[in-house]
Amino acid sequence: MIFTGSSAHVWADVSELPLTPSCESGTEPTPQQTEGPFFRPNAPQRSDLTADAGSQQRFSLRGFVFDTRCRPVPEAMVEIWHADERGEYDNAGYRWRAYQFTDEAGRWGFDTILTQHYSFRTAHYHFRVQRKGGDVLTTQLYFPDHPRNDGDRLFDPRLVMALDNQRSTGRFDFVVPSL
Repeated sequence: MIFTGSSAHVWADVSELPLTPSCESGTEPTPQQTEGPFFRPNAPQRSDLTADAGSQQRFSLRGFVFDTRCRPVPEAMVEIWHADERGEYDNAGYRWRAYQFTDEAGRWGFDTILTQHYSFRTAHYHFRVQRKGGDVLTTQLYFPDHPRNDGDRLFDPRLVMALDNQRSTGRFDFVVPSL
């Protein structure tokens, strides 16, 4: 289930954001990107990653998984991992790592912290998305207007999230190939 904690009010805010990217029949799948060196299998199934957040700034990510015919994809696995507030990954445990399955409408959502940039990378969230019987989409999501976007050779403007007015919620709708 993806609606934990304060997610219900967040979904109301997200509904005001535009689809990212807009979904029209015949839409191209979301671009693939590298999973990077910090992927770890066997993340826990959960949608709230904030148990160890302390005073760190919270950030919610929400969206849908659609196929290239703009149909919702229920029961797709959506996995997230990202750096912490210092730009460091937890490579020993599963802090800031999780997965969940989309609901019948194709919705997914995570409550986590605001990730930070590190060395040569702009701030980003890693994702793996897989529908039942489909290939794994591995990609990354970025912030609009982050000062390090232009200097990051992996940055792709097609993978920029839409943000709410408070910049506390990002939305991105993944598009996977139709079966």
